[in-house]
Amino acid sequence: MLSNAEYLQKILTARVYDVAHETPLDLARTLSRRLHNTVLLKREDQQPVRSFKLRGAYNKMANLRIEQLEKGVICASAGNHAQGVALSAHRMGVRAVIVMPTTTPQVKVDAVRGFGGTDVEVVLHGESYSDAYAHALQIQTEKGLTFVHPFDDPDVIAGQGTVAMEMLRQVQSLQADKAAKSGRKAAGVRGGLDAVFITIGGGGLIAGMASYIKAVDPHVKIIGVQMNDSSAMIDSVAAGERVVLQDVGLFSDGTAVKQVGEETFRLTSSLVDEFIRVDTDAVCAAIKDIFVDTRSIVEPAGALAVAAIKQYVALHKTKGETYGAVLSGANMNFDRLRFVAERSELGEAREALFAVTIPEERGSFRQFCELIGHLPGGPHNVTEFNYRMSSALHAHVFVGLSTQGRGESQKIAANFEKHGFKTLDLSHDELATEHIRHMVGGHSVLAQEERLLRFTFPERPGALMKFLSLMRPGWNISLFHYRNQGADYGRILVGIQVPENEDAEFAHFLQTLGYPYAEETHNPVYRLFLQS
Repeated sequence: MLSNAEYLQKILTARVYDVAHETPLDLARTLSRRLHNTVLLKREDQQPVRSFKLRGAYNKMANLRIEQLEKGVICASAGNHAQGVALSAHRMGVRAVIVMPTTTPQVKVDAVRGFGGTDVEVVLHGESYSDAYAHALQIQTEKGLTFVHPFDDPDVIAGQGTVAMEMLRQVQSLQADKAAKSGRKAAGVRGGLDAVFITIGGGGLIAGMASYIKAVDPHVKIIGVQMNDSSAMIDSVAAGERVVLQDVGLFSDGTAVKQVGEETFRLTSSLVDEFIRVDTDAVCAAIKDIFVDTRSIVEPAGALAVAAIKQYVALHKTKGETYGAVLSGANMNFDRLRFVAERSELGEAREALFAVTIPEERGSFRQFCELIGHLPGGPHNVTEFNYRMSSALHAHVFVGLSTQGRGESQKIAANFEKHGFKTLDLSHDELATEHIRHMVGGHSVLAQEERLLRFTFPERPGALMKFLSLMRPGWNISLFHYRNQGADYGRILVGIQVPENEDAEFAHFLQTLGYPYAEETHNPVYRLFLQS
């Protein structure tokens, strides 16, 4: 068990810069203005392996004996530590076996093989880090390899601590530059950081950074951040001993750890000032915030710290403080981007979802659309609109609206109720946000003489009302589906009940409307899933 002074010495002498490099500390200008606090981003996403994990992995391997290196090393990792070990092994010419969970994003598996080349063997096993870890220990015993732990090792912890060493030095440099420009002496300027927000998986990063910061600049508050469905460290500190989680969420796969390390738990318990849990929607919103300021896309684990800063500021109403956030990784699966983009608006409370009941009578659909256009606090752009005729008396509409911030969804729901539309606020309903919004329609015995068309609407105010105003009063909308795709046009699916003897009038309507369209009435998919 090393003392704090011994950890400080190990961090100062850590051998990380043979492969890692000092990453920038960037000002998040847009986010800082919005939060009225200075937010500084430590760009560990710019390391050669797109993660801080390279530091600890290489420092551990650089401190092994020659006979250990000759036999080779083994590790278990959800991805980022694996890439660090792979690149380190390739640079040192050392054999490495890397065990990864089967749930690891393919981008990380491919990256490990790419960084390690012929020096690395990848083994996929289990659904979590803990499963992979147990399998790696078995292989280690069988083959006599040296285990390179992703977090619970003094050399690994010291390697990660160099992130804090750079951050404090960079903050001092920023403060000195600011002082020089304002004509003050740099010697009179304080270090500058009020708090540092650090992602926690197994605890290696926060243990190393906290060891350095509390030894060098103890006034800086250390705040640990975990997902609400993977909070092994927070639960352990609360219990006073290490706990084992039965299950962990996999959205933030880089922090999906069922049990933290013994040494990381000891250090974190004694050095960390506060902990924050964040949820999936908050992390998605933070990924978007980081992209706006940096034009880089970090992985979920890489955005935890920024999500926590926003939560911290909202809770404590702080202004004028300076916060550091470690962007711990950027190994994002491209396939996740659609999910992140969709949920980011909910995480920022910039989209509200509602289930609204409207009477199934002519004109009610238009009346409801007009009400949306005149809601207080607008404009509220429609982000989604799902409707399918199902009852002779009532219709249920699933609608998404853009909002300006938290608390607005309740006011909108109350306004709908005031005008006679029974409403459920679904903005925080997981079933609605994850599934129901994508499920519309079904067979309807009421939708007789229905024609189905796909339209491309210009994404501007009045486009829908133009469509509704040009329709003949005798035609009825039996299905309507719209989703905002973020482009300058919207894709709309509409079912319209048109008597057969009015086909010529309908053709004239389409020509007058002038919106690009394609008729899908005879599409077999429509007949299979939607047509009565």
